[in-house]
Amino acid sequence: MIFTFHPEAINKLEQAVDFYETQQQKLGVEFLQEIYSTIRRIIKFPTAFSKQSENTRKCITNKLPFIVIYQIKKDEIFIAAIAHLFRKPGYRKKRLNLQRA
Repeated sequence: MIFTFHPEAINKLEQAVDFYETQQQKLGVEFLQEIYSTIRRIIKFPTAFSKQSENTRKCITNKLPFIVIYQIKKDEIFIAAIAHLFRKPGYRKKRLNLQRA
């Protein structure tokens, strides 16, 4: 199964990697590895994680306070957002209204 990102999700991911890298060398890389580890879990068990709505689920990362919000498509996992658990809880909802066929 493949995965794709909403353009804003990939943009926020890149910004977060850059931010963490400025905080401590290699922290951005560790953050990125944790996100991709979470995406691998999602691909392996796409229906195992909490539902946010009929078509949307979330998976919490193991080591960091982040969630990956995604939708299951026919042969694809669509990553709608990667979000910090404690910041701006509703900002990403508009992305979910842009449902892809």
